[in-house]
This record gives sequence, C-alpha cells and structure tokens, in this order.
Amino acid sequence: MATSIRLDREDDVAVLTIASPPLNLYTAELQHELGEAIGDLETTPPRAALIRAEGKIVSGGVDVSLFDAQSSAAEAKVLFDEMLAIPDRIAALPFPTVFAAHGLCLTWAFEVAVACDLILASEKAKFGLVERVVGLTPTMGGTQRLAARAGVGRAKEFVMTGATYDAATLERWNVVNRVLPADGFDEAVRAFTDDLAQGPTKAHAATKKVLEHYEHGGVAEANEHITTIAAGLFDTEDLRGAVKSFLADGPGKATFTGR
Repeated sequence: MATSIRLDREDDVAVLTIASPPLNLYTAELQHELGEAIGDLETTPPRAALIRAEGKIVSGGVDVSLFDAQSSAAEAKVLFDEMLAIPDRIAALPFPTVFAAHGLCLTWAFEVAVACDLILASEKAKFGLVERVVGLTPTMGGTQRLAARAGVGRAKEFVMTGATYDAATLERWNVVNRVLPADGFDEAVRAFTDDLAQGPTKAHAATKKVLEHYEHGGVAEANEHITTIAAGLFDTEDLRGAVKSFLADGPGKATFTGR
C-alpha cells in the first residue's frame, strides 16, 4: 500500500513529505501516518525539519467523507481532538520547523503551515481556509494561529469569506515569512532549512520557549522566564564554544553541533 507521508533524514535535516497526490487530501490514513512521523521527530529530534508536499498542489483539503462518517457531535469532537493534536505536536517540537508551500494550500495543510515556525511560499502559492463550503469552521488551530500572526480581523476575513489568498498578500499580513521565485523553489527552501540546522539548536529551542510564553501572557510573562531560559544555554557546548570562538577569531566563525 502506498504511504501518504514520507519522512527522510538527510544530515541534520528531517524532510517530511506529504505524498498522496494529486490532491494530498486529509484522510484517516494520512492522519495516522502523520502522527507516526511526528512521533519519530519527537523521539529522535533532528536539528531542523522541513515539511513539504509532492504534486502540483500542497493540498486540496480534507476528504469530506471523513466528516460524513461522523454520526454525532460527540463523535465529531473525538475526531477533531485527534486532528488538533497534529499541529499542536508540530508547534511543540524543540527545533526549527519550516513549511514549504509551492502551490495551492487549503484547510488542514494551511493549519499545519501556521503551526510551523516559518513559512516559505512560492510566488505561485495560494492559501485558504475554506471550511465554510461544508458549513464548518477550521478545527486544527488555523483560525487562532492565523490571528496570532495577522490579527483577529484578518483571521475573521480569511475564514468567513473562504476565499483564497496569494503568497504576496499573506507575506504582507505577516503570515508567510518569505515569498520565493517558483524556479528553484525546492532548492532555495532546502538551503534555507540547512542553514537553520547548522545554527545553535538549543538556542533556537530557547527562542521558541520565550515566544510561547509571549503568546500565552505577553511581554510580562516572557520576561518572567527569559533570564532562566537564556542562562540555561550556558550549559550547552554551542554557547561555550561560540563565545570562545568570538573572543579568539571574531564574530561569525563559530560552528555549532546542536549540543
């Protein structure tokens, strides 16, 4: 049986590929395989992860028969709790995560994208939360994570209209981090992720922790934790080595191992 998700490890980077073209629809099988792949990342963390898709589009959304199979609100809540756990687990990974959107990216794939640390988009990419077409609201955290990046008003517009938005618009909204040319997109995304993977992995994890506190309680809560988080980096080989390198050879000469 063909798999819907593929996880490859190349040097310090893990590449998670959505591999069920042409539509890369969210199904029970894909959910199971995606959960297993995330478990692999949790158990054996790389220094960075790239999430991408095969085919002309990133995803056409959810297989609607999955919703049709729910016989009650209680049964649907069980499904939605399982779906929500996917992006929540991605957001909690202790290393940089990059989502690459080369084409149309709808519903669940967009919700996974905004759970990642950084979104790189091809100039040809388009995005949408189109659940309104089946009378539903997004269930995998996309609405609230979009609001965290772009504001509540933009999130309301995005979800309530069910329209698709191009990469340039979402870059202007601070949702997409960078828009890249379609030609050479895969190579550029991989080079970007490789560069993150060569950085101070523990420091990147610390940055994520600080921003989690900010998202939960603003600057005041982040301030309560930043000094403890930063001080903990003095127990890492990367910080100790980089400080010595700076003093001996100047800035930008240090190499990092992720320890």
